[in-house]
Amino acid sequence: MGLEMEAAVPAAAAAAAAGEQGVEIYPLSRYYFGAKDAAAAPRGVETAADRALRLKANFAAHGLRTSVHGVLLVELFDHPHVLLLQVRNSSFVLPGGRLRPGEEDVQGLKRKLSSKLSIVDDGEADAEDEDDWQVGECIGMWWRSEFEAIPFPYMPPNFRTPKECIKLFLIRLPMSRQFIVPRNMKLLAVPLSQIHNNAQVYGPVISGIPNLLSKFSLNVISD
Repeated sequence: MGLEMEAAVPAAAAAAAAGEQGVEIYPLSRYYFGAKDAAAAPRGVETAADRALRLKANFAAHGLRTSVHGVLLVELFDHPHVLLLQVRNSSFVLPGGRLRPGEEDVQGLKRKLSSKLSIVDDGEADAEDEDDWQVGECIGMWWRSEFEAIPFPYMPPNFRTPKECIKLFLIRLPMSRQFIVPRNMKLLAVPLSQIHNNAQVYGPVISGIPNLLSKFSLNVISD
């Protein structure tokens, strides 16, 4: 441990001198992974038409939908990996979700991280559970013109009324912690080299993460 931290100090000092922001990434082996029962779907089986009607009704009532997601980094094979949730062995998503009306970004993200990656479920996390997450800066924003449209990393000129704003925040993980994931999901560590510009598999938001991280000095600490 001491040797690892001493080795990371020169890199952090060099990053500070260059005006870069340092991010320490700890080995995957230092984290514990467990499972919990999946939360019951609040709406049962929802068809695509039902979802479209619900999203339109929510937009009419509350306006722009805001989603917040966390970028969590770990080390594996001396390379940075991003923790992604895989839903039903198909799509990949970042931990996070939709904010409640009037909810602040950071507090809402802490609530969502606790529900997806801690023993508590959404709505059951107390202040201690939510404060367990160190939410860093917002590293990127995307916009949807329609509810199911592909998100853009900017606001195109033909966007009259965007329907959703997606925000990514860097989560600074401690040297160790436990992740408890719903049984209907898998938590996977995916290398940056695999997701880079791979929108066909991971979508435009996740595949753009390596570019967003280029402004940081990643201090990879291995066992």
